[in-house]
Amino acid sequence: MKTRETKQKDLVALTESLQNAKSAMVVSFTKLSVNKDIEFRNNLREAGANYQVVKNTLARIAVKDTPFEQASEHFKGVTAIAWTENDPVILSKAISKFMKDNADIYTFKTGVVDGRLLDLKQVQTIASLPSKEELISKMLWVLNAQAQRLVTVINAVPRDLAIVIKQIGDKAPAGEAEAPAEAAPAVEAEAPAAEAPAAEAEAPEAEAPAAEAEAPAVEPAEPAPAEEAPAAEGEEKAE
Repeated sequence: MKTRETKQKDLVALTESLQNAKSAMVVSFTKLSVNKDIEFRNNLREAGANYQVVKNTLARIAVKDTPFEQASEHFKGVTAIAWTENDPVILSKAISKFMKDNADIYTFKTGVVDGRLLDLKQVQTIASLPSKEELISKMLWVLNAQAQRLVTVINAVPRDLAIVIKQIGDKAPAGEAEAPAEAAPAVEAEAPAAEAPAAEAEAPEAEAPAAEAEAPAVEPAEPAPAEEAPAAEGEEKAE
């Protein structure tokens, strides 16, 4: 039998532990075997929860001025409390499964999650939700998938840009080669305009023969007196 001092220590320890808890489940049991009790405790330990069979009077004092005080009315008969400072979903999953698999031994009384009093059906609803770890895992998967897509897009931009630049580079020589070919006729078309001065340059050459042709017509007129001179000299001799 526990002494008053031992009970006081148990009360202080339970009170301090419940004050830091986020959720708690109150259960009862009948015809409980040692093996089944150990199995239940191990499941709760794996869920990161504490578990203790308590006296109803002690439990009412321990939950006073805490969010779990509203469960005091269920502290009747055999009472055991499971509580946790971690994710309440994990505790809800462990309690729901064990109550379902061992309905002939364990009975669910009530639960308190985030200051709300819950029945077994509500606890089962919470148990159907993904745990915090599962949510984090899914979130990381989504973020990782988005990051991979982002990296793909980022890598595609320079790759596409390089393709475009290459296409421009491939087209540039052809464009440059066509430009001179199109410019050549333009130069040839302008060539006839340059012939006008050539025609003007040839004009003096055409006039030169005309002047030369006129010169012989004047020169034969000068020797005529020379021919007359000998005739005059002959006449003088004849005389």
